Amino acid sequence: MTRRILTIALLLAPITIVLSFLNVGSVPMFILASAALIPLAWLIGESTEHASHHTGPGIGGFLNASFGNAPELIIALFAVSAGLTDVVRGSLVGSVIGNILLVLGAALAVGGRGRLDRLSSLVSMGLVLFATALLLIPSIPGFTGDPDRHSLAVISLPVAIVLLLVYVAVTWFSLRRHRALHHVSDDPEMMGAWSLRRSLVVLGGATAVTVWVAEILVGELEAFAEAAGLSEFFIAIVIVAIVGNAAEHGGAVVVAARGNIKLAGEIAMASSAQVAVFLIPAVAIFSWAIDPLALSFRPIEIAAMGGATLFAAIILFGGRSSTCRGFVLLLAYVALATAFFIAGDRDDAEHEKASAAPHAHLSSPGTPWTAKR
Repeated sequence: MTRRILTIALLLAPITIVLSFLNVGSVPMFILASAALIPLAWLIGESTEHASHHTGPGIGGFLNASFGNAPELIIALFAVSAGLTDVVRGSLVGSVIGNILLVLGAALAVGGRGRLDRLSSLVSMGLVLFATALLLIPSIPGFTGDPDRHSLAVISLPVAIVLLLVYVAVTWFSLRRHRALHHVSDDPEMMGAWSLRRSLVVLGGATAVTVWVAEILVGELEAFAEAAGLSEFFIAIVIVAIVGNAAEHGGAVVVAARGNIKLAGEIAMASSAQVAVFLIPAVAIFSWAIDPLALSFRPIEIAAMGGATLFAAIILFGGRSSTCRGFVLLLAYVALATAFFIAGDRDDAEHEKASAAPHAHLSSPGTPWTAKR
């Protein structure tokens, strides 16, 4: 039933693209683009899963890591191009927190009692804490002055490289540990898997459409924030983060509802770690082809990412799940979302300092970002 709904929902993408050429309005366009990204994210996940039946666990894991985060990566890079650096950083942190509190909490609330893979859970949470600690290097200097100054982008580059190296090492270890669980059938078609050619064609097509829809989403974000009376920070760290992971979120909850708590927990926590040590550094490195991004996160972002991880680790330290634990994690997410709403965008003083510092990559003061493209 869910698969059928998502398949039909793929029609939202062409509808969104067609309406983008008409004067529909920022609010409906932002909502439509957000909704259209959900089935596209699901289709990307489906195609990578089918491709992994043919490629084996090594390349299959790489495809899932690379393209499973494609919607978030694409949204982030368009936001970088638009100069919406706070939106980029907020959506990335929101993705980490969303996976470890919202998705995991919903999965445990639905799945009830069960056992989690304690070692894998602790490794994932340890990776997020490691990333949080390392991101303090470019973040602390950014607490004052212009958080987007070039020197911080330069400092962020080696931090991103270290995080990617850690990701590669841990992924290699995980693949070896779970090799028995990633058995490749000698005849994938007998398992109902798509052919490799079909998988790659669908993957390429879905990614291309996602690029288009993501550009529309980012283009309408500022106007939507103003019309809705919400800060860009709240929209990025809550709404955009949820949209970018929506299909994956739903998949974890469905798996938990079917009784596979261990797999559901693995999806949520591994996804959180993957964003922290793979997606964040990938965005920082790719941004050098557009406009170097400084990984100068706000104090509230660093505190929320580290605090959410520690809280989840304490709740799940015994490796057991329950409905009560799930609701506790959900309440923690609601509390953080409320804090993000209250925090709003960076202080006006910070924006004034940022505006006063000229950047070669920015247009003259007062020029809308769309004019720079």
